[in-house]
Amino acid sequence: MRAIDYALRQAWSSLWRSRVATLFAVIAIALAMTVLGALLLVTWNAQRLLAQWTDAAEFSVYLRDDATSEQRGAIEALLDQSGIATGREYVSKAQALAQFRREFTGLASLANGFPDNPFPASLEVQLRPDAEHDGRAASLVTRIGALPGVADVRYDREWLARFEAAVRTVRAAGLGLVLLMAIAAGVTVAAVVRLGLYARRDEIEIMSLVGAPFTFIRGPFVAEGLLQGGLGALAALALLAVGFGMTRAWWAADLNNVLGGSSLQFLPLSLWGWLIGGGMLVGSAGGFVAARRAG
Repeated sequence: MRAIDYALRQAWSSLWRSRVATLFAVIAIALAMTVLGALLLVTWNAQRLLAQWTDAAEFSVYLRDDATSEQRGAIEALLDQSGIATGREYVSKAQALAQFRREFTGLASLANGFPDNPFPASLEVQLRPDAEHDGRAASLVTRIGALPGVADVRYDREWLARFEAAVRTVRAAGLGLVLLMAIAAGVTVAAVVRLGLYARRDEIEIMSLVGAPFTFIRGPFVAEGLLQGGLGALAALALLAVGFGMTRAWWAADLNNVLGGSSLQFLPLSLWGWLIGGGMLVGSAGGFVAARRAG
């Protein structure tokens, strides 16, 4: 505990003495952590929305305007006999138009430009969660699409799979960029810590001559990097919170329309911890590299 207390006190003193250089190191880490935080914010919200949409996944059977009651009855009979449909709901043309105007208020005026109701009647079908895994859902969609009176069939799982693949691609590309920025931030921290090492080289030589443990000699420099990383991560969180608040204040209604009524949420506390820990890890790594010249 004495070594930790000594390292932290010396680190704070060094940060204040070289505050201009420290500021550059903190900014470098803050930039890297801001990019990582933005990536986490986007992918976490995307995964959360994807989970919600997956749980409520269904397919829609759009009927032709000239579909007869017998054709609709044949479609409903096939759904009921499939064994994988947990429920179905008939949505008339008027109901579809009213739903569009209710959920997309900003676009409701577009529907007024048509002489007739442009929305088809449909059957909204809910499926068992295991229906997708054994191929029965895809088979049922194909069979329904071939029935008379059916204009089109839209299956949620198809675009959900594409959306999930896009999220994975964004995450992979973003992590590559974050890794490069983290390396640059670590190099900056190492350079700043090395300046402090040179400023204290006489003191370090004396400590080495009297046999001071390496933890007392190198510990303050590792702690200095760790504190720089923590400050940079906290600054990144503050920037993310401000940006998130401004985004919600300016575009909340548009985002709700795009997301079908779901709202964006800020990072949970668990991801705060990972972000701060990541910044401290980058900073302490830079401090450790610089401290290897001490002693």
